[in-house]
Amino acid sequence: MSAESGGIDVFIGTVRNQTKGKKVLKLDFEAYEPMAISEMYKIAARAFERWPVQKILIHHRTGLLQVGEVPVIIAVSAAHRDAAFEACRYIIDTLKQTVPIWKKESFEDGDVWVAAHP
Repeated sequence: MSAESGGIDVFIGTVRNQTKGKKVLKLDFEAYEPMAISEMYKIAARAFERWPVQKILIHHRTGLLQVGEVPVIIAVSAAHRDAAFEACRYIIDTLKQTVPIWKKESFEDGDVWVAAHP
């Protein structure tokens, strides 16, 4: 946070208990870490260029996660809420499209590898 910030928008993504009507038992996230970190820096840089924001935090976990656990957190501070909300939404949407993170969804009838998209 900075003294100029009038608001902080935070997105916290959690592991759901179902996907497309199927019960999710757990998720396993993998990433090509050097490229993932580089891409997250690029996303933050573009957000700083597009909106008057002061600070950005982007964190995505890897490894095995259970239902209810948190794989992703994004926080954006800005003088005004509109910039924080818009930048935060841009960051999560772009992260899901461009960052090399994959997830394995485990169901009662087997596992499926998918891109980390909704």
